[in-house]
Amino acid sequence: MNKTLTALILCALAGAAAAQSIDHVEPPFWWSGMKDRSLQLMVHGAGIGASEPAIDYPGVTVRQVIHVPNKNYVFIDLQVAADAKPGAFEIRFQGAHPVSTTYRLLPRAPGSAERRGFDTRDAIYLIMPDRWSNGNPANDTVAGMADKANRQLGWGRHGGDIQGIVNHLDYLAGMGFTQLWPTPLVENDMPEASYHGYAATDHYKIDPRYGSNDEYVRMVAEARKRGLGVIQDVVLSHIGLHHWWLKDLPTPDWINHGHFVPTQHHRVSVQDPYAAEEDKRNFTTGWFAPHMPDMNQTNPLVANYLIQNNIWWIEYAGLSGLRVDTFGYSDSAFLTRYTRRIMDEYPNFTMVGEEWNKSPNVVSHWQAGKINFDGYRAYMPSMMDFPLTEAMRNALSNKDEGFNDVYELLSMDYLYPHPEKLVLFDGNHDTSRIFSVVNEDAGLWKIDLAYLMTMPRIPQFYYGTELQMSSTVKGRDDSSYRRDFPGGWAGDQVNAFTGAGLSAQQRAAQDYVRKLVNWRKSESVIHHGKMMHYGAENGTYVYFRYDGSKRILVAFNKNDKEVALPAARFHEMLSAGAAGTDVMTGQKVDFGKEIRLAPKSALIADLPGGPQ
Repeated sequence: MNKTLTALILCALAGAAAAQSIDHVEPPFWWSGMKDRSLQLMVHGAGIGASEPAIDYPGVTVRQVIHVPNKNYVFIDLQVAADAKPGAFEIRFQGAHPVSTTYRLLPRAPGSAERRGFDTRDAIYLIMPDRWSNGNPANDTVAGMADKANRQLGWGRHGGDIQGIVNHLDYLAGMGFTQLWPTPLVENDMPEASYHGYAATDHYKIDPRYGSNDEYVRMVAEARKRGLGVIQDVVLSHIGLHHWWLKDLPTPDWINHGHFVPTQHHRVSVQDPYAAEEDKRNFTTGWFAPHMPDMNQTNPLVANYLIQNNIWWIEYAGLSGLRVDTFGYSDSAFLTRYTRRIMDEYPNFTMVGEEWNKSPNVVSHWQAGKINFDGYRAYMPSMMDFPLTEAMRNALSNKDEGFNDVYELLSMDYLYPHPEKLVLFDGNHDTSRIFSVVNEDAGLWKIDLAYLMTMPRIPQFYYGTELQMSSTVKGRDDSSYRRDFPGGWAGDQVNAFTGAGLSAQQRAAQDYVRKLVNWRKSESVIHHGKMMHYGAENGTYVYFRYDGSKRILVAFNKNDKEVALPAARFHEMLSAGAAGTDVMTGQKVDFGKEIRLAPKSALIADLPGGPQ
């Protein structure tokens, strides 16, 4: 691979072709009225770097032309004035073989800059589009693309697509969800396992096996009509080995190392006061996998490209959020610049970063407002709450484990500037299914979901959790975590969208999730209320969400036997003779003397009035 990439670089730098052509202009269009007036265009085509670009359009000025060693590229820094009008203009490339291209400035959608992201009022539903629903079988295999559809292969493409998502938006809205997070949909023209989407080969193009850019924009609009925002999954740290850049790299240092040098995943090194510089460099410049070249974000051209690409998708598609994959693997200075630029443009927007670590000290490092010992500053509103997620999974899967680790981790919320903005989840595409983690115990499964929906967090469900879908638990087995959602393919014997063929247990599980999520949707005390919890004891855990007018009692019992907890211990929240309503059954519950908890159960009770 080393020799191959070196040959590609040398070939690209050998010189310009006699004639000039234009193959790519990126971003392909932009908008007038953006807060940041700067715009950098990457122009790629044979010999285009030997030309000098010129523009004659009111309000658009060429500030700088950046020529790079590869004469098939030129970068143009533009200044777009505040009063520049939407419209089309020519970019003329003057030289021995002049060429031109038309560029467009579009009007921004009303209120674009003020768009709301996602927050504690929301519940997120994560899907893998290839495994969700096949709405258009005609695009399952596309001529000229390497990875063909094969539903029999766990790592193959199964045919799920954007039309399949659109077909079942009503299902998601009916379940009570308000945000949809699909794993990446941009082109991944890789020879195998391209279905997962995390090895981009074109940053500005939806993979045609999912649909088109226009279909993606329509999907977001259709979701919005149903009260669903769309969160785009983006990857900053790496690309796919078959990205079109790799055939003609813009600069010799566009990717780190120029060949496969694996990261050793020493993720704490970038915030470790004793870390060796070599470990820091390896973590952020090493490749995630042999087929995923690592981006060199210390190159300002690379940094600009990635930032503008994310802004382009937000503006173009009307997104309500970004989920940033492998967040900490990127250059730290770049992450500061990236997060600040996007949040400056969209102050009410939400991004959530992935930092897969069990320690809140590590995860909190990246959140906006955190005061770090090394002076590092981030502008990232949210992070995935791996610490609490994994603590609860461990508590429920280990028979001898209580809820003490969950209790103690939550007590460390002071480490986060805004713990309520963290995203807590039951699972994702990289983890075993929660139903299998709890050894297919429906009671323990309910505890996990009740916890997910009542914590002071933003909850995220993984598709199929509502059906108690299962997976392997030992080792890493992506294929088992990412099985097809039943009913998404013609001929499926079970259809979870309609309920046909579901077992009684699956229907009960789906009903439980539907009721739980829809209940949470209108409970402002869960969205914004305070929290008080009591130390976990003997396999039980009790906490309250409350405000001035309401209290919600949440209690878990993971034991095989019924437990009665003396009400006196909870006197700060339970007055004498207290009674409430079980929100899942509607039955009245007396808490005057004790809290009675059935074996392996979760109780969520609504109590009128604030604390006494």
